[in-house]
Amino acid sequence: MSSAKKSIDRLIKKYPNRRLYDTQTSSYITLTDVKQLVLDNEEFTVVDAKSSEDLTRSILLQIILEEEANGAPMFSSGVLSQIIRYYGHAMQGMMGSYLEKNVQAFTDIQHKFTGTSAGSFEGKPFSPEMWTQFMNVQGPMMQGMMNNYIDQSKSLFVQMQEQMQNQSKSLFGNFPFVPPVVPPTDKK
Repeated sequence: MSSAKKSIDRLIKKYPNRRLYDTQTSSYITLTDVKQLVLDNEEFTVVDAKSSEDLTRSILLQIILEEEANGAPMFSSGVLSQIIRYYGHAMQGMMGSYLEKNVQAFTDIQHKFTGTSAGSFEGKPFSPEMWTQFMNVQGPMMQGMMNNYIDQSKSLFVQMQEQMQNQSKSLFGNFPFVPPVVPPTDKK
């Protein structure tokens, strides 16, 4: 298979009956199969069979919803509520980028960690059971590393927000804006 052919995404069509059709294998697949494509790092695109609208994000969100509903959820209600609050907010684009970079940093740390000798035993990759045992011992250290990274990231984010506020004040401070009048409240 040529490298040009490999770079083309796998095409999955979603039909009105909600069935997913994998054009590469010429067969119907389930969300579980799509999840496996993600786990296998397969590139794919899901499109509406009639309109050709890209549905990849909605299918991925559907998989996340199923994963959150089954087993141990990754996101608390508080985190999900906070994410929802950023939609329509001036910081929405920045928050999306911030989350994406943090997930990428976490992935990079994970790859660096699994790429070392700690990611194998006698030259063989760790089995899931071995990873569980290893993480029981190393988990607190990893949690500490991630907490330090998140604290640094939070600090940088707050500094950036303060800089933006200061720049806004200096930019708009010379305009003759009239402060809003707050109506008195009837408190007795």
